[in-house]
Amino acid sequence: MKQILKKIKKYNTIIIHGHTRPDGDCYGSQFGLKKLIQATYPEKNVYVVGGTCDYCKFLGQMDEISDDTYKGALAICVDCATAERLADQRYNLAEYVIKIDHHISVDAYGDYQYVEEDAPACTQIITDLAKKGKLKMTKDAAFALYTGLVTDTGRFRFDSITPHTFMVASYLLKYGVNPAELDNLLSVDTLNILKLKGYVLSNFEMTEEGFAYIKMTRDIVEKYGVTDEEAANQVSTISTIEGCPVWALFMEYPGNEIRIRLRSRGPVINTLAEEYNGGGHAKAAGASLNTWDDLDGFVKKASAIVKQYKEENK
Repeated sequence: MKQILKKIKKYNTIIIHGHTRPDGDCYGSQFGLKKLIQATYPEKNVYVVGGTCDYCKFLGQMDEISDDTYKGALAICVDCATAERLADQRYNLAEYVIKIDHHISVDAYGDYQYVEEDAPACTQIITDLAKKGKLKMTKDAAFALYTGLVTDTGRFRFDSITPHTFMVASYLLKYGVNPAELDNLLSVDTLNILKLKGYVLSNFEMTEEGFAYIKMTRDIVEKYGVTDEEAANQVSTISTIEGCPVWALFMEYPGNEIRIRLRSRGPVINTLAEEYNGGGHAKAAGASLNTWDDLDGFVKKASAIVKQYKEENK
């Protein structure tokens, strides 16, 4: 972390990048780090660039900057395992590039990489960085970092959390973060989302082995009038089915792109994701299908993983 802190101190312009279709941890890492640097070094120009996270838009808006801004600048890419997934590909225009991540390392892009694969959230790493470098923590920075910690740990339900995770949460709460306020912001649904949840619960499929999944085509997304992000987040709607330790949402995006959100309460599933142009954590991964014709093959492989897991844990 000393190398990262030295670079932050050195550069006057710092641009923080995130991945495409950002989630709460990505947003929390970007805005949390921005606010930390601004509070510690008010004279520096700090920007966040990339895509929009609808359910975390309360943390702030992305900055719009020109290519010239990258001249002599430091780019910090957070919560993104591969360079191709960065929402703004101009990161390579910067003079120096740092990668900070917690996913399985498959792409050592940038000039310097700091990866903690055991960390449940990138915001946990950013918080540790702030403590080590004595960056000035503010209520806004703590709120952003806590948001990422809460969302990427499933509100502290996933087995990726450690005692250190709760120490980080406790540290952030000292700066005035109100957990109830965040819960209210994350828990309220629109009427359209509630109707979509009803559709998911009425139309998900489940294999004999215990793999549950929902197919979210473009016509469904448009019918219910929700954003792509809101539709893709419905993977959690089928997360509590008894006898189904693995579940997934197959989401069709504009341009016939089919992305998979794959989740598990036991079996390791990132290896399956890697077979389908993806990857991620052992129990939370993403992948993609070339066409809907590939769906049956994926379902059979996922079902086989569930079957093996159940046989080994009888």
